[in-house]
Amino acid sequence: MSVDLKKRRFLTAATSVVGAVGAGFVVVPFLKSWNPSEKAKAAGAPVEADIGKLEPGQMMRVKWRGKPVWVVHRTEKNLADMEGLVGSLADPNSDQPQQPEYCKNAHRSRKPGYLVAVGICTHLGCSPTYRPEVAPHDLGADWVGGFFCPCHGSRFDLAGRVYSGVPAPTNLVIPPYQFLTDTQLLVGDDGGAA
Repeated sequence: MSVDLKKRRFLTAATSVVGAVGAGFVVVPFLKSWNPSEKAKAAGAPVEADIGKLEPGQMMRVKWRGKPVWVVHRTEKNLADMEGLVGSLADPNSDQPQQPEYCKNAHRSRKPGYLVAVGICTHLGCSPTYRPEVAPHDLGADWVGGFFCPCHGSRFDLAGRVYSGVPAPTNLVIPPYQFLTDTQLLVGDDGGAA
């Protein structure tokens, strides 16, 4: 009995081609499933905020990547009061990398009048409350406004800098951001300035 080598090669080649095409039909959808969905891409996208109506002393919240981001319009008095807190703060010069380089300054922002910070305590992830009032009875006579975490008592000034001796180990996180105009803020994209 003789073996037809041409027929064998043809059948081997045909089987290989059909197997490769079949593997492609399996592998391509599998690899595409590794890409993030459109919903996931949108969740990480930059967010615009209109700060035109934000009065001095007020705070607004925007949601970016599922996290609250605070935008606080600070007053001249707020900025002056923050200067006197340096001795009470754990990281007054923002030496820990909790902010982009362009926000490593005394007010931790691009513009002194505005704080943009992620509203999550750096201790265990609670959301601190905005406490702009000066010297409330529950926070003491030295309180000049800031953020208080009700979960474990961490305190932050109006630049998001953490006080010494509280559970939170670091300052609040400053996200990347930029001002598109005087009244439009883009959180999540700093225009490549980082």
